[in-house]
Amino acid sequence: MATFELRKLVKTYGRTPVIHGIDLFIPDGEFVVFVGPSGCGKSTTLRMIAGLEEVSGGEIRIGDRVVNEVDPKERNLAMVFQNYAIYPHMTVRQNIAFGLYTSRLSGAEKARKVEAAAALLGLTPLLDRRPSALSGGQRQRVAIGRAMVREPAGFLFDEPLSNLDAQLRAQMRIEIKDLHRRLGTTIAYVTHDQVEAMTMADRIVVMKDGHILQAAPPMEIYDNPADVFTARFIGTPSMNIIPAQSDAGVLSPAEGKAALLAGIRPHDLTIGAEVVDPALVLAGKVTAVEPLGPETLVHFEAAGQHIIATAPAHGQIAVGSRVTASAGRGRVHLFDGATERALGRQ
Repeated sequence: MATFELRKLVKTYGRTPVIHGIDLFIPDGEFVVFVGPSGCGKSTTLRMIAGLEEVSGGEIRIGDRVVNEVDPKERNLAMVFQNYAIYPHMTVRQNIAFGLYTSRLSGAEKARKVEAAAALLGLTPLLDRRPSALSGGQRQRVAIGRAMVREPAGFLFDEPLSNLDAQLRAQMRIEIKDLHRRLGTTIAYVTHDQVEAMTMADRIVVMKDGHILQAAPPMEIYDNPADVFTARFIGTPSMNIIPAQSDAGVLSPAEGKAALLAGIRPHDLTIGAEVVDPALVLAGKVTAVEPLGPETLVHFEAAGQHIIATAPAHGQIAVGSRVTASAGRGRVHLFDGATERALGRQ
């Protein structure tokens, strides 16, 4: 196992910078998830760690070694890709064993490692099947098994679940997290899906336009986002952000561009529940209602803003009706209207 460290890491394509001098330390055994929109630089960063992209500036360290000029095969890392990259003409056993192709182990030792990896991943009954007879989740486990048998210092995952359906993605999230718990190996994982980031990571790294905006444990980012972008990106449904003004300690929408932005998560903005000392009150016309079982999401327009709030599961809120929603003290996030950086809570 090993630590990863990025020091003032830069990547440019021609004269176009795509990674702007980022710094990050990943301790031995940590599961770090890079998350952000398409084009933010997360996959490029992962590929530089792997050695598949050249570094334009700064350093990458694996353990105590600078690896900028080290070939990918000499970095002792295993990478699992979005498209599985397993061989259709080989059996599961042969695909997993291919990870040991260049090793000097005996045939018996290779077989033992393959069988151990297969057992850990629940693939033992499938060892003699070919990929065409496997589900998407099983194929992804084969790709992980091929990486595992090498016993690498760390794993790099590049959007490995994006080709799976929702149910399989949920299952594989649990399996990969459990695998990390059992192996204890350092993992750097890239996704655009904030649900994957929240449910899997020891620490989330939020990226935008080649910069790291925040790196912290999932609930720290959810509860204390550093800026408006992170606040909106992490959490489902997205945080409501409105220009605001304060009147006698209670926030309300402000007209036009305001010096203050108020952020409130839909689950903290309630309709039909009395808030004794509200920090924020919004009123508007309902545009959509989404029953979710345990609760209902209510969409409404307030002061020209689209707002999402929550209501009791069996409420009778109709599209076109007017509603009032409120949030209690300590639930409203405040951001600077110019810089969009966090100022605290009200």
